Amino acid sequence: MKSGFKRVPALDKGIAILDLLSRLKQPLGVSDISRSLKFNKSTVFNIVHTLADLGILEKVAGGRFQFGTRLYVLGRASGRASELISTIHPYLEAINQKTKLSAFLGIRSGLQAVIIDKVDTAFDIKIYSEIGMRIPLLAGAGGKAFLAQLSDAEVNDILLANKLEKFTPNSCVNKNQYKMMVKKACRDGIATDMEEYIEGIRGFAVPLKINRANTQAVIWTVGLKRQITDDVIPGYSEYLIKIANEIGIRFTSE
Repeated sequence: MKSGFKRVPALDKGIAILDLLSRLKQPLGVSDISRSLKFNKSTVFNIVHTLADLGILEKVAGGRFQFGTRLYVLGRASGRASELISTIHPYLEAINQKTKLSAFLGIRSGLQAVIIDKVDTAFDIKIYSEIGMRIPLLAGAGGKAFLAQLSDAEVNDILLANKLEKFTPNSCVNKNQYKMMVKKACRDGIATDMEEYIEGIRGFAVPLKINRANTQAVIWTVGLKRQITDDVIPGYSEYLIKIANEIGIRFTSE
């Protein structure tokens, strides 16, 4: 019995492309996809660029494509969390329980950080955020932790092409000083935000080694200045670095 609908060939091809990327687990170019699936090259070109425009795919070096941030968000929303989220979520809960601060997992998408999971503080005062929310890459502790995972040349290219915004009186707008902050985050394994993005808000961010090519992930935690006083910073920093190391071991052993 016919259901009365007309199948959409372009959608069939789009799903086939996503399936190919999931099986090969590496970024692919238009020619690679066309050859593997025996699809017309112009058709593949239009489909992958449409999916990239929607955030389902993301274009990376060499004109290749990989899964984009929107898939993480959709997977989280549907309850079928990705391996990245399901592995790291218990650590966000542990951070929240120990520090009483909001904890976030984010991945980099171009010049933005995208929240793909979070655990809010138990306090009535919360930092507004939603899963799927995008934050400027060059803002706060998270941005420095993302850049700490890139090469010096990549960091230089990003800073050369973009202006550092003066979000608060504490924001660093000197590119040389900012590069030094990124290098320190790389060396120490943690970045801080002393009211640099939002006045009255402090935070920490740790870069994660997740064994995923072309994907940078970061855990960050934020709170009011009265919650993150100078005396608790060393202890919180040590704890978050320990968490990041444990996560790195989990993914390295895959």
